[in-house]
Amino acid sequence: MRIGIVLQSNDPETVWNAFRFGITSSEGGHKTKVFLLGKGVELETISSKDFDVPKVVKSFLGKDGEIYACGTCLEIRNAEAKICPVSTMKELLKIVEESDRVLVF
Repeated sequence: MRIGIVLQSNDPETVWNAFRFGITSSEGGHKTKVFLLGKGVELETISSKDFDVPKVVKSFLGKDGEIYACGTCLEIRNAEAKICPVSTMKELLKIVEESDRVLVF
């Protein structure tokens, strides 16, 4: 199955759980893609003593998970994406069209 995840939060626990689900999905043999949208593009700046976001993101990528970041959302924040390609709504549409299931966190 192909799983699409739209992550539009910068809340550490929400992000941590979204990527934990992504890891579980990948381990279950599913092709999993995450699209960072809105506050989700702030992924690389999230810091929490309770939720090790960088660790779960690294693990997700290590399990062949894919991450894409909305370029417009990055521009609005004067930010850049170092861990994933900058993308567009066309890529988000493609992920949604190709996915058997789409989850929004």
